[in-house]
Amino acid sequence: MKKTFRVAIIGRTGKGNYGHGIDTVWLDFPDRTKIIAIADENSEGRAAASRRLHCDKTYADFRQMLEREKPDIVAICDRWLDQHPAMVIAAANAKAHIFLEKPICPSLEQADAMIDACDKNHVHCAIAHQSRYTHRAARIRELLNTGKIGAILEVRGRGKEDQRGGGDDLMVLGTHVLDLMRFFVGDPNWCYARIQDKSQIATKQSIHPGGEGMGPVLGDQIHATYGFEKGIIGSFSTYKAREGVGARFGLTILGSKGTILVGTGGLPPAFLIEDPSWGLKGQAKWQAINSGGLGVSECQEDASLGAGNRLIVEDLFEAIEKDRPPLGSLRDGRWALEMILAPYASHLANAPVVFPMIKRGHPLA
Repeated sequence: MKKTFRVAIIGRTGKGNYGHGIDTVWLDFPDRTKIIAIADENSEGRAAASRRLHCDKTYADFRQMLEREKPDIVAICDRWLDQHPAMVIAAANAKAHIFLEKPICPSLEQADAMIDACDKNHVHCAIAHQSRYTHRAARIRELLNTGKIGAILEVRGRGKEDQRGGGDDLMVLGTHVLDLMRFFVGDPNWCYARIQDKSQIATKQSIHPGGEGMGPVLGDQIHATYGFEKGIIGSFSTYKAREGVGARFGLTILGSKGTILVGTGGLPPAFLIEDPSWGLKGQAKWQAINSGGLGVSECQEDASLGAGNRLIVEDLFEAIEKDRPPLGSLRDGRWALEMILAPYASHLANAPVVFPMIKRGHPLA
């Protein structure tokens, strides 16, 4: 019989709350999980979570919960980043595996410490980058690997570009796009970026605290270029919307024989056109990439983030049982963070930066 995992939940009401369903997903696995305790510094939040998750045992202090309950898995749900390092390290030291809301933390030195703690204690940490787990992402990878759009030339990503456009968008939403970019084309080698603030070149005087405990940010318009193997160029851009929320959130993969468009989420929209002109001329039509492949019916129909969370949890179970990294591991989360912070380092130096970055502190600190 398969093991039933004892799960503890960490949330922070008013400071990122319980993420995007990372608390409730465990209820979808009644034969595999039992929620044994909840930690939340907010008393009203604890009471609400207790009712929602059908768990009577609650704590104000997550460290006390970990010490007393000794869970198998800890769900770190809050969207605020500032306590993620302390929570992950405490969970790892308690020998608990982890499901962590993204982005992982504010700085690379914190990410390094989190990975060291997980490695030392032989625990696995999965990140809530739902899109890379979906069947459509797998089908896109297969299409790329079989040369369906020829040689990959460029990969273009954009943020959500709402009122968080710029630095906040780069961290909160850019993490999804940059994670997918690396998932499809591999590790970047370098980054060069230019950042503007109020239509001027951004300076250190414009550095300010970002939202959700993410640390300092800079700029309301960012354009970053990344260099990958085989001459592939990637880019990520975001600007603060002036005409309403942008509808470009996602990734465009441009090849010598065609183009793939892919969004984000629990079942990201995805399309392919087999046309070397990238749709500028010719008779080619856009084709939907379903979770079963081109011209194949859907095998994953639920497009909710909850469905994406279930895929992550199922993979985490297998990662624990087979002692392998999750498909979206803490190291993958650190790569996304490094791609997020590199534009700041490049802009301030007015020069490219290479990966891995030597300076592990926050570039704007």
